[in-house]
Amino acid sequence: MALIILRCIFLMVAIALGLLFIRSGLIPQDNPWMFWGALAGPILLAVAVIGVDAAIRQKQLDVISAVYFGLIVGLFMAYVAFVALTPLFPTAEEARDYFSKDLSPQARAAAADRFAKALPAAVQLTLGLICCYVCISLLMQTRHDFRFIIPYVEFSREVKGSKPCILDTSVVIDGRIADVVETQIFDCQLIMPRFVISELQAIADSSDRLRRSRGRRGLDILNRLRSNPEIDLDIFERELPEFAGQSVDLKLVILAKHIDGKLVTNDYNLNKVARLQGIHVVNLNDLANALKPVFLPGEQVQVRVVKAGEEPGQGVGYLDDGTMVVVESGRDHINEQVTIAVTSVLQTSAGRMVFGRYEGTV
Repeated sequence: MALIILRCIFLMVAIALGLLFIRSGLIPQDNPWMFWGALAGPILLAVAVIGVDAAIRQKQLDVISAVYFGLIVGLFMAYVAFVALTPLFPTAEEARDYFSKDLSPQARAAAADRFAKALPAAVQLTLGLICCYVCISLLMQTRHDFRFIIPYVEFSREVKGSKPCILDTSVVIDGRIADVVETQIFDCQLIMPRFVISELQAIADSSDRLRRSRGRRGLDILNRLRSNPEIDLDIFERELPEFAGQSVDLKLVILAKHIDGKLVTNDYNLNKVARLQGIHVVNLNDLANALKPVFLPGEQVQVRVVKAGEEPGQGVGYLDDGTMVVVESGRDHINEQVTIAVTSVLQTSAGRMVFGRYEGTV
């Protein structure tokens, strides 16, 4: 929306610039082609500049900061360019040759004088308009290279406070990230890369019914995050040069390094690769396990045995939070609610397993 407003203002200023050219005396009033050319020229130039800008898809930056620094840099660049072009402007004497000799000497002198005064002003306005627009547009689309904060510039790698969290495909499909974020435990910005969204779309369009449902679930979770005004979710649109030829997992690692962010994932292999690269990783499985109740050896727990275990005599049940419970001598009590005495607990990134000994049927 901010870019649309900027482009509309740019077009209106271009129209005003065309009218200024017509009234400045640069354009002969008796030549209709030059009259309409002077009016349409700045408009066509503005449309061309906007078209080139729209064809280059980059990331937006904060509007106020972009306008602030864009105007400063744009005006400075326009001033330098104008000073460099000043020797090329014709004087009033040289400008007389541009006008018809059928005019009286007084009329030619007056027209040449107006031309010599109006041309530098018109060039200066044109340079200022284009340079300011290009600078503002560039800053609005490069937020991940630098952080422009009035009244100083802070590099993104030197950001103080919370680091942005980058979401991967697995954690979005899992769905728990929406519930966790809505508790406001994450007070940082969430980054959703465009290539991850593309992967979700590819999964949602899969011919396999299970993969298709998983992909659609991931897109629904993403829409849920975006529709919540209290969640700061940003779509990373840019394609870094380092992304060329890399897999999605490696792109996530590269992006985390580029913006100095944390990676939120449930993928075991991506977790290991990211940690080897020195990237902070938030594993929702670890978070869920940390919030599960702690069982001590000898503590009694009630669980329903739902199936046989891998070892002889073992039964397997699950607690309400999904924790897997392996019951010794529980195979004969399938579909029964039993009491066990905890013997040990196995904690891994994939989950928590509780081992217990059958004590009796409830």
